[in-house]
Amino acid sequence: MARKKQSGGRKVEGWKAKGWFKVYAPEFLGKQFIGEIVSSDTANLPGRVLSVSLGELIQDYSKQNVKMSFKISDVAGDAAYTQFHGHEMTKDFIRAMVKRRASRIDSTITIQPLGSVRELQVTITAFTINHARLSQIHEVRAMMVKVVQDYAKEADFETFISAMVKGEISKKMVEACKPIFPIRKIEIIKSESVSSAAERAAALVR
Repeated sequence: MARKKQSGGRKVEGWKAKGWFKVYAPEFLGKQFIGEIVSSDTANLPGRVLSVSLGELIQDYSKQNVKMSFKISDVAGDAAYTQFHGHEMTKDFIRAMVKRRASRIDSTITIQPLGSVRELQVTITAFTINHARLSQIHEVRAMMVKVVQDYAKEADFETFISAMVKGEISKKMVEACKPIFPIRKIEIIKSESVSSAAERAAALVR
């Protein structure tokens, strides 16, 4: 066991100098308790990222396949508060959706929800029932991108995130794409919150 150094007074080292902080989800997700994190300096906490399944967060275990990431943005006392950082569906879930003699249609786009200073980079994936022709793939891809972009124009950041991870936007995409080609499922399988071009430019000026 390491000795405690003395220099004009007793210094506490190692784990004894660290404190535990309770981490909470953003307000739009009910400020649910995520977990605890240890640190010796609160200044080191902002920017750290924690992950938890959406199923645990909202007590809906049909959503265990969705992994949520949150970045610590503020610390008050022994509580650390977060902002949404991103989400990703598990690889097992995605593999289970891929079927033989069917098509997988992917698209990655960047959108900026209504009134938000941050952008979201999202990956949308459609799983068809049968094999689609190239022209049908193009039509499906264009339609699902349009649905996401149109939704982002009318929903603020928190509303968009909630609808995205809970599957509401996915349902809208399926309904819009069904007339084009038989669809098994469409999901936003991954997202990441990124600084907008305006925010990046402002940071450079500062």
